[in-house]
Amino acid sequence: MTVLDDADDNAVVITGLGLLSALGEGPDAHFDGLKSGKPANLDTQTFAPYSVHALGEVDWSGQISRRDMRQMEPWQRIGTYAAGLALDDAGVKDNEELCGRMDMIVAAGGGERDAEVDASVLEDVRGKTDVDNLIAERLGNDLRPTLFLAQLSNLLAGNISIVHKVTGSSRTFMGEEGAGISAIQTAHARIASGQSDIMLVGGAFNGEREDMMLVFELGQYLAQGAPKPIWSREGDASGMVLASVGSFLILESAAHARERGARAYAEIAGVVADHGSRADHAATKRMTKALHCLPTDDGTVVLSGASGIEGITKEEKTFLSAAMPNAPARAYGSVVGTSIEAQFPLGIALAALAVHKGDFIDPLEAAEQPSESSPSSVLVTTFGHWRGEGMGLLRPVGSSKKGA
Repeated sequence: MTVLDDADDNAVVITGLGLLSALGEGPDAHFDGLKSGKPANLDTQTFAPYSVHALGEVDWSGQISRRDMRQMEPWQRIGTYAAGLALDDAGVKDNEELCGRMDMIVAAGGGERDAEVDASVLEDVRGKTDVDNLIAERLGNDLRPTLFLAQLSNLLAGNISIVHKVTGSSRTFMGEEGAGISAIQTAHARIASGQSDIMLVGGAFNGEREDMMLVFELGQYLAQGAPKPIWSREGDASGMVLASVGSFLILESAAHARERGARAYAEIAGVVADHGSRADHAATKRMTKALHCLPTDDGTVVLSGASGIEGITKEEKTFLSAAMPNAPARAYGSVVGTSIEAQFPLGIALAALAVHKGDFIDPLEAAEQPSESSPSSVLVTTFGHWRGEGMGLLRPVGSSKKGA
């Protein structure tokens, strides 16, 4: 990691990475797996005709007690586990005073439904005419209020607070990919403005869920059959391949990190976000304007969280080709899949690793141009599958003081 001596006091640096996905757990497994260029732990059978980048075996007890784990659904376990990894990586997990005042921002969707009840209700209403009353009756009889409460997205933040004793301010963002973008953007802004000096921020998503696949397929958002690399998903191959991912980061002001003797992976130069109509290439117009707020240069490379859905993925690729024609771009979803709320936090973490190592991954498909040198900075882009766009720029620690 990078020594913080040259960093501006107000610079926002990443001092801890907590990563859990089909690539395994921890920074090294993720960078090495991304460098391999091979789709990670792709399960084509369990949910056929849909594929998913599944988690491998996880020893949850490494971060979560058996008692606490009984209260969690898989998406909560994934997030709580990844948060613990981030705290460990930053060297703060056993610091009760620091965790007690550490702020937290979480990006998460709703909880997991009772698939058996859903299937039973759907079977009951098949061929019936009085569907509304029948559904109301079944929901009232079969769904417990406590079950609904267990699905609230802010329970992930609550579980992290209970398990890891992170008890400063807490807020949760919902809203698919946009939630992850806003979480990172808000954390960065709060530290840069002096409102906070250390934050735990990230997202979690469980892609191995029949109910979630149903939701996305109703919108025709899922790829079927053997998936192609992201930029090649056109026509019948278009769509997302979901993934189970937990990605949490420790962000600090450089002054705070220096004071406690920490080291950092990278500095976040800025994060921009927007959303709105996508008619007439409105997303491209928004992001073209937003890009001017980020200090990219001739050595910037791109990590894209593109979803693989044909229309918006093509628009993101066209935007990058026009706005940054000389910047090599890699769609990391080709290797690790799409993780909705966790997609942007994952991209930021992978970018931090590239900056830290001074290395970039080889092309993942023919549509990606090779990189000729070490990156001076990494631009992370994510155009949400339906709505929400954002970008973040990461660079070596101390770049802001040097005028980069």
